[in-house]
Amino acid sequence: MKKLTFILAALLLLLAGCQSASPSQTDDASQPGNNAEESGDVYVFNWGEYMDESLNKTFEEATGIKVHYNTYQNNEMLYSTIVGGGSSYDVIIPSDYMISRMIGEELLLPLNFDNIPNFANIDPAHKNPEYDPENLYSVPYMWGTVGIVYDQTRVSDPIDSWNALFDEQYSGQILMFDNPRDAFSIPLKLLGHSFNTTDEAKIREAYDLLVEQKPLVQAYVMDQIFDKMENGEAILAPYYAGDAITMMDANENLAFAIPKEGTNVFVDAFCIPTGAENKTAAEKYIDFMCSHDAGLANVEMIGYSTPLIDVFEGLDDEIKNDGISYPENMDGFEVFTNLPDWVLDLYAELWTDLRK
Repeated sequence: MKKLTFILAALLLLLAGCQSASPSQTDDASQPGNNAEESGDVYVFNWGEYMDESLNKTFEEATGIKVHYNTYQNNEMLYSTIVGGGSSYDVIIPSDYMISRMIGEELLLPLNFDNIPNFANIDPAHKNPEYDPENLYSVPYMWGTVGIVYDQTRVSDPIDSWNALFDEQYSGQILMFDNPRDAFSIPLKLLGHSFNTTDEAKIREAYDLLVEQKPLVQAYVMDQIFDKMENGEAILAPYYAGDAITMMDANENLAFAIPKEGTNVFVDAFCIPTGAENKTAAEKYIDFMCSHDAGLANVEMIGYSTPLIDVFEGLDDEIKNDGISYPENMDGFEVFTNLPDWVLDLYAELWTDLRK
């Protein structure tokens, strides 16, 4: 599905009235600066491989607002960066449970939706979610599910269960998530427990399974999964459906399965952290990314599922019915919720022990 998309000239005209101050003459995108408001810069922090980055140039040309774009590999890395105060970003794209946590810790600013008129194009099913019930702090960007990416030419049995990731016949050819929330979710679901359990015994039971699995694991990965799976360096890996589509486009031997035990369904959303220095520019950026043309370009580039009504309506039936992007049967699917601090501390302690 990954292909080049040309943004229509109408998009530039639409945004032409949103001119800001002239862009800074410097091009240091490594860290947010101290003069963002004066220069009209906006600092964006997103997941890796999760946007058609040519859109940033389109936004710059339309508004005069310079985009500095950095990436992270998981929600926990994002959280530690924001809490650490070492970087002041204007736009971040955390997942549902992390948004809930950041709202509770007063790390996000309420949005001015007058500056985000394209919010009207968000599917009502994605408005007022549990993680932001009054829809004050977030605008959905993409949603998706988690499953198993696998090389169908190198497996001996149907891949339809999380058990495949614990099968000794694939020793040394299994990849695993390199973050605790996603990694623990797999044995939890395999054991019949909720992703959101606060029962310490159940969490430790899941940990024991991860310990048993560790000798079979080739590597714990996030963005590194693309090279490893596309180049045939591993056989099995749990990952996000949109990225699985990208990998399948690059390697025709790859396939994707949603395990029968159930899986995680998630939403990632645009937010503005409390340290933002250019909130108005951030809201213009969010509105731009929710426009039809930008939304379509992102779906075509990254393969994730869109919450934008007009983008979804314009998709080919092949995409709507592929069983990956928009699964028909979502029995057993579960959303991550924010967990109590003591549970998060337990996860962190166990994860550190596992990764020693």
